Amino acid sequence: MSVGVSTSAPLLPASDTNTVTSTFSLVDYVVFVLLLVLSLAIGLYHAFRGWGRHTVGQLLMADRKMSCLPVALSLLATFQSAVAILGVPSEIYRFGTQYWFLGCCYFLGLLIPAHVFIPVFYRLHLTSAYEYLELRFNKAVRVCGTVTFIFQMVIYMGVVLYAPSLALNAVTGFDLWLSVLTLGVVCTVYTALGGLKAVIWTDVFQTLVMFLGQLVVIIVGSVKVGGLGHVWKVASQHGRISGIVLDPDPFVRHTFWTLAFGGVFMMLSLYGVNQAQVQRYLSSRTEKAAVLSCYAVFPCQQLVLCMSCLIGLVMFVYYQEYPMSTQQAQAAPDQFVLYFVMDLLKDLPGLPGLFVACLFSGSLSTISSAFNSLATVTMEDLIRPWFPQFSEVQAIMLSRILAFGYGLLCLGMAYISSQMGPVLQAALSIFGMVGGPLLGLFCLGMFFPCANPSGAIVGLLAGLIMAFWIGIGSIVTNMASGMAPSPPNISSFSLPSNLTSVTMTTLMPSTTLSKPTGLQRLYSLSYLWYSAHNSTTVIVVGLIVSLLTGGMRGRTLNPRTIYPVLPKLIALLPLSCQKRFHCISYSQDLSVDTATFPEKMSNGMLKNSRDKEVMAVPEESSAHQGNSPTFILQETSL
Repeated sequence: MSVGVSTSAPLLPASDTNTVTSTFSLVDYVVFVLLLVLSLAIGLYHAFRGWGRHTVGQLLMADRKMSCLPVALSLLATFQSAVAILGVPSEIYRFGTQYWFLGCCYFLGLLIPAHVFIPVFYRLHLTSAYEYLELRFNKAVRVCGTVTFIFQMVIYMGVVLYAPSLALNAVTGFDLWLSVLTLGVVCTVYTALGGLKAVIWTDVFQTLVMFLGQLVVIIVGSVKVGGLGHVWKVASQHGRISGIVLDPDPFVRHTFWTLAFGGVFMMLSLYGVNQAQVQRYLSSRTEKAAVLSCYAVFPCQQLVLCMSCLIGLVMFVYYQEYPMSTQQAQAAPDQFVLYFVMDLLKDLPGLPGLFVACLFSGSLSTISSAFNSLATVTMEDLIRPWFPQFSEVQAIMLSRILAFGYGLLCLGMAYISSQMGPVLQAALSIFGMVGGPLLGLFCLGMFFPCANPSGAIVGLLAGLIMAFWIGIGSIVTNMASGMAPSPPNISSFSLPSNLTSVTMTTLMPSTTLSKPTGLQRLYSLSYLWYSAHNSTTVIVVGLIVSLLTGGMRGRTLNPRTIYPVLPKLIALLPLSCQKRFHCISYSQDLSVDTATFPEKMSNGMLKNSRDKEVMAVPEESSAHQGNSPTFILQETSL
């Protein structure tokens, strides 16, 4: 069917032959074990290198000395989970290439973090992204943001560990709990002992394995069906090459506007404010390296998307020529890729093992990032502010214990996931529900100087309520109507993914024959607009509450926590147009050097000669020099 507009999934070609049991050869096991051993070895190398001389900064922030390329590959691997490796080709196989237009959102989705979020976070010299919330608002807002993030990640990490192992078990007979325990233990050991540097360098290795595994499938598959040109021709003949759907309806699952612009907010929630990514930016040796790493993710993301889509097309053409068995045709869509790979590579020992290594690399990179970011925010946001007397040795030990603890919790969540049945779908959706409100909270603080702590907390709560209302409502409505529910913004961990639940039902959404009305209409909002909708709710409610409670009047405002959107936009206009705006920049008489007047700049607010409140905004030209930054004071009406 055409994505977003048709009403049923495509019929799967099926043969009457029995399913060929897919088993691993000895060579496949060797390749798979080699992945685990090398990942563990890289982590342990960085753990024992300089053992006894480690500091908390080295453990949590890689001593802020990472270069651009490893950070970029780690940024890519963090949200390129096994869920995406299984889900995206299945999406293309079933619905065509409309999803490929998601690549259009990567440009703004990475450009905005590079030039807005990274400069603000980096110049504040943060460890946790939620430190920003205390600097901008107060400690209560920081704790609210931290607790929300921990809830989000704890729910997700058990699912992302359990579900791919379950799909692998169903197709290959690979022992379910052996794979879960192996992944969990290996990941916990190298993350807890090696810290962020170990996580980043293992991410680099695992990213290369993911690229290699997917590339092998594309090459072998395309050769077997007659080349990529033939693949494209057959896919076109069967309507799998989608055109641009310009329908502006946000309730249509996939359109150009939904993918290209709704996806921007999804990307911002990932690459702008998520602790796992912010932590990598801040581990860079310079701000320029952090920005370049964000730039470098763009071609990598495009390559990953292209490879996943090509696998889906090759799989479609392959099954036109070599029909599925009955059991394969009846399988959940999340299992299609694994069945395809086992069929395609069964006569090439070692290559099925390479793809499984690719799949588990996705899981390892995502889970290790979750452990590390959770340990960091727990240490920096919930423990250190209340127990500042901890020595360096005690803090290092506690950080490692936290990482081990979260590893054990992940295994526990994987077991709970196995008992949840259909509720697993709702648990997975929670990750996407929380990403939008957190994005809104950071945008409220960064772009609106009048927002105050009361507005931030109420706005966050309103955003979470709205997210859970629409998200849970969508799931319940779809279950009641017999449809597989659409995970709200599950792409907040990389891509709109499919995931096999215990009952092997698909999470891939389908559409109904009749158009929903009333609340059902609201519940059918495309998942790619969830981040935009929920973050906007936080901003609107937060601004209203802030204005009703007096804004920032009587409160100090740290100018470094504000991104001067209006001055940046006005600076792009001709000088004659700039003079018409109320916001006046004083270049000479109101230019203040912080080295000369540190006591006046401590709270970022001064009085000008006309007794108006003015806000200090850092001047661009001085931000990259070694001298103390010069601030330009602008009138504000708070």
